[in-house]
Amino acid sequence: MLLFLGCVVTLTSAFNLPNKSPDVSSRLASISTVAKPAQQRRTLTLADRVAYQRAIEEVYWRHRIWPKENAESKPTLDAIVSQRQIEQQVEAYLHKSQIVTDQRGWPITASELQAEMERMASHTKLPQVLRELFEALGNDPFVIAECLARPALAERLLAYPAVEQVKQTSQTFSHIVAAATGYILPTILDTAGGCVDDSWTATSTTNAPSARGGHTAVWTGSEMIIWGGSDFSGLTNTGGRYNPSTDSWTATSTISVPTARTLHHAVWTGTEMIVWGGYDPDNPPFYLITGGRYSPTSDTWTTTSTANAPSGRVADTAVWTGSEMIVWGGYNNVAILNTGGKYNPGTNSWTATSTTNAPSARDLHTAVWTGSEMIVWGGEDNSSYFNTGGRYNPSTDSWTTTSTSNAPYGRIDHTAVWTGSEMIVWGGYNGIYPNTGWRYNPNTDSWTATSTTNAPSARVYHSAVWTGSEMIVWGGQVYPMFYNTGGRYNPNTDSWIATSTTNAPSGRVNHAAVWTGNEMIVWGGGGNGTFNTGGRYCAQPSTPIVQSGVSRKTHGAAGVFDVTLPLSGTAGIECRSGGATNDYTIVATFLANVSVTGNPQAAVTSGIGTIGTGGVSNGGRVTIAENVVTVPLTNVTNAQTINVTLFGVNGSTNVVIPMSILVGDTNANGTVNASDVSQTKSQVGMAVSSSNFREDVNASGTISSTDVAIVKSDVGTSLPP
Repeated sequence: MLLFLGCVVTLTSAFNLPNKSPDVSSRLASISTVAKPAQQRRTLTLADRVAYQRAIEEVYWRHRIWPKENAESKPTLDAIVSQRQIEQQVEAYLHKSQIVTDQRGWPITASELQAEMERMASHTKLPQVLRELFEALGNDPFVIAECLARPALAERLLAYPAVEQVKQTSQTFSHIVAAATGYILPTILDTAGGCVDDSWTATSTTNAPSARGGHTAVWTGSEMIIWGGSDFSGLTNTGGRYNPSTDSWTATSTISVPTARTLHHAVWTGTEMIVWGGYDPDNPPFYLITGGRYSPTSDTWTTTSTANAPSGRVADTAVWTGSEMIVWGGYNNVAILNTGGKYNPGTNSWTATSTTNAPSARDLHTAVWTGSEMIVWGGEDNSSYFNTGGRYNPSTDSWTTTSTSNAPYGRIDHTAVWTGSEMIVWGGYNGIYPNTGWRYNPNTDSWTATSTTNAPSARVYHSAVWTGSEMIVWGGQVYPMFYNTGGRYNPNTDSWIATSTTNAPSGRVNHAAVWTGNEMIVWGGGGNGTFNTGGRYCAQPSTPIVQSGVSRKTHGAAGVFDVTLPLSGTAGIECRSGGATNDYTIVATFLANVSVTGNPQAAVTSGIGTIGTGGVSNGGRVTIAENVVTVPLTNVTNAQTINVTLFGVNGSTNVVIPMSILVGDTNANGTVNASDVSQTKSQVGMAVSSSNFREDVNASGTISSTDVAIVKSDVGTSLPP
């Protein structure tokens, strides 16, 4: 514990808003996206800006990670952010524009907005997302300048965040439009944002949060959110959101924010970042039981309940399960702990974790979430370094001890990642500094040592991320050295490759690291100073390997059932109807996390159908959740075989998924005939299950005469040869 402690780095204004929010789709449809003549002065009403802001938020929401652990389907944007909150976002950036004018004596100019658009296009690290943002604004350079460039530029130009200093004048915010002489839409090059494997690029410090260590970071799918921490001048409760698509920082709100702290935890839920706990050495009781939920969509905080919360602590762990945050272990000024709690943001409530068969009290351990269990391992109790651990099942509130047979030597301040099938622990301290690691398989309750050939040098206070195929270890310390070295470990080959130090950030500890899908971003921390710098490390994903493809439908209360779609040989046959607009959903599961960077991301490249829903194309967009890609299909005609192609998987690979559609072909022989009718009749009244869901042809959740009638109506149809 002493080793651990030794490295802790010590508007409101009146707006003439409509009484009833306008319908956004009709508002956007009514705003012309055709480029206007240079001499024609254009304006945007507040309602126009709100409509465009919602279109921007739709793009970001589409790319927000919805953790695959979450049991519920990803909600719509309307379910998580109100129209008023979107209006407030517009009001906020117009406030800031006015502050910039007041501070420097002249307004943001058209040339500045043009330069900001060009900076975004040339500096973007997510070109596909920036294209979608441009498209959402009609590829209209005037609208892009005012609704995408202006907020980012105003944030950056602020001399200080003094919203209270906005001068109320007769000018209304609807009139804040630069005197344009004609904007030019910049080109987003296909190579923009591309990265070279094993290379570093510095993160921008423009408008970045203040230097700090002991902070937290989460990746949302479109932004990295930094919050809290400390430097030599004290604690902070500020933060920032880094947006790689526009290469810009935005400060997080400080309204209703949790109190300043360090050594706290943060998890991403799919809609919010939850921060909890931590340490404040200046204000008793020092070890905090408070926290907050931050929504990046609305830039708002909600306080977490303290009723039944675990006792305050540090050197504990936290994981997100899909519905709850579980915190466990750690220490405070009273004791080292083996207690914990489960926080449910839906009910804003805490439930204690069982201590029956729980691991012994400890701190400085690690924890990972497997999809069904939390695995904790290692740590210490001031007298022993533990090589023991436990698997906690929140559904049964029960613990199972992890094997110590062939387990690593006990240690603290190591790292742990979950690969999808194994937990990998590496590094740390146990009286010496080992550069060893081990892989734990919970299915077999067994340990396997990782290779030490070419492994990074021993260290503590480093970071580790899982890319989908590799564990990247970086940074850390063995006193008095602060490291800017690291390594990439591939468990499939049990081999290490050193990370480049060319242009790498300076050596540091207590930094934060996230994985974006193709880059590791490290930021902040302390070493020879405290930093607000960072770097993006490119680790090009390996060639994508598809584990499975399915056509997925929800059969009412009976649940979700999949038709297998082989990627080679005879195509799988989807026999269920697609409803009024012939909608289907293909789900591709890859061996490791993937990105899909093509433009469009997907298309029906053979046969008749469109990427979209409800008869409307969505422009070829898919949904990505780590290693799972979901493709919505609409207007898919019957009695055909289609090919759906994913473009730019992991940057350069195209993946083709074939599917045959023949409604009523319950026995999947390529023809609808009397045997299909008979087979469906035999299941009428039976509960829908994995063995008979094909007979629920209309996917209603019950097999009835309606399904029989559908099959009869298609008798005689067959797939083309």
